[in-house]
Amino acid sequence: MFFVTGAMRTVLMGAHWHFSRNMTVVRDGDALTLINTVRLDDAGLAQLDALGKVKHVVKIGSFHGRDDAFYKARYGATFWALPGMQHEHGLVADKLLVPGGEMPFAGCSVFQFATTKMPECILRIDREGGILVACDSLQNWLAADEFFSDESSKMMAGMGFFTPANLGPVFLQANEPKGEDYTRLAALPFQHALCAHGVPLRDTAKEAYTATFKRVFGA
Repeated sequence: MFFVTGAMRTVLMGAHWHFSRNMTVVRDGDALTLINTVRLDDAGLAQLDALGKVKHVVKIGSFHGRDDAFYKARYGATFWALPGMQHEHGLVADKLLVPGGEMPFAGCSVFQFATTKMPECILRIDREGGILVACDSLQNWLAADEFFSDESSKMMAGMGFFTPANLGPVFLQANEPKGEDYTRLAALPFQHALCAHGVPLRDTAKEAYTATFKRVFGA
């Protein structure tokens, strides 16, 4: 598995945001699956190509996906997404992510949120004791990094983004998930988490996030 960080620029709630986001790459044989896509520059694409062949692009969060079309077009990749998701650039899912259904690579399963206003899921990968790959539903930003503007750093610090083993503040506000979803998530076996925002949380992810679920939801 590989993890790369890049920049995100957007306008949300009438404010300009400039912050970091992450892409997770899973290699199964020589096939690569891209989750939470981030468009790479030419040097980054060369490094990606050296890892294997991009076969799948997976969208797991409704707020992400602006770079999915680039990778699908460049590599002819199969595009996976949850039912009901809206996609940019006219994309249509080639295959749907359904709990218990077909997955883009071996040892992968889908945890789907049942109470959110917009479709969201987490992938659980059966490696190294269990790895969760999340979009906005789980975050692990410890501090602003080189991809932040000063304005976004100050604004997001005040909103509580820089909290270990966090739940995305904007995700919570927009989606209003219920604690029952996080109770189900806490029951899964996992040790590590790779999120679309923040740094990898290794070894202690279950303990850290379970404490967060209890703090936020009593779950």
